[in-house]
Amino acid sequence: MTQDPLLTGLAALAAEPPESLLDRIAARWVRVPAPIGELTVAYTDHGIAYVHAGDGFAQAFRERFGRPLLPAARPPAGLLPALRTGRLSGLRLDLRGLSDFQRAVLEATRAIPRGEVRPYSWIAARVGSPRAVRAVGTALGRNPVPLLIPCHRVTRSDGAVGDYVFGATAKERLLLAEGVDLDRLRGLAGERVFYLASDTTGVVCFPTCHNARRITPAHRHGFRSVAQARAAGYRPCRTCRPAEDIPA
Repeated sequence: MTQDPLLTGLAALAAEPPESLLDRIAARWVRVPAPIGELTVAYTDHGIAYVHAGDGFAQAFRERFGRPLLPAARPPAGLLPALRTGRLSGLRLDLRGLSDFQRAVLEATRAIPRGEVRPYSWIAARVGSPRAVRAVGTALGRNPVPLLIPCHRVTRSDGAVGDYVFGATAKERLLLAEGVDLDRLRGLAGERVFYLASDTTGVVCFPTCHNARRITPAHRHGFRSVAQARAAGYRPCRTCRPAEDIPA
């Protein structure tokens, strides 16, 4: 990684610049292992700012954030388990520079539990813009901290996994590792079933909701929409909070 001109200028000062000044000007970077291979991670004094896979990290970071980079001696505490599990456990994120809409989309995405998926339309409904499905996809495509904010858990309504910043193959790999049955979801979508209900609880859920996974075949009923399920006498699950599906 080539030396940034700003850092070169600081190095030429008669006195060594204090660490606090460097941390306000520059970001630190480190390479770390992750479930999809080695990643490069940049962080500031405000938290983790950028997670990148493959080549071109320095250029992509500078074009997006306009800050120079310094190598770090070790990863920030909590980063490695957070990348493995998606649970931050106190690890801070630096999301400065994002629009209010982007922040809202990412916050809604953080609410999706491990091993479950939600359609893009669910995110749109959660942020108060139910018709903004395409804008949600764009915001997730610009997620600066994938894995830490699990945008791989947002999928298309037609059963396809959809786009992902690290590629569709990586997205499938992550979901399968979390226990998501992608073949089953595709099969249900092929039958136009996007919600599952239990006639013992009277509740309708997304298929990957932990409540839906407990429904036995004899008591399971599939529906195309929440409205259809409501008409049949079912109420939406309070855990996964299904909303009317708008095809992605």
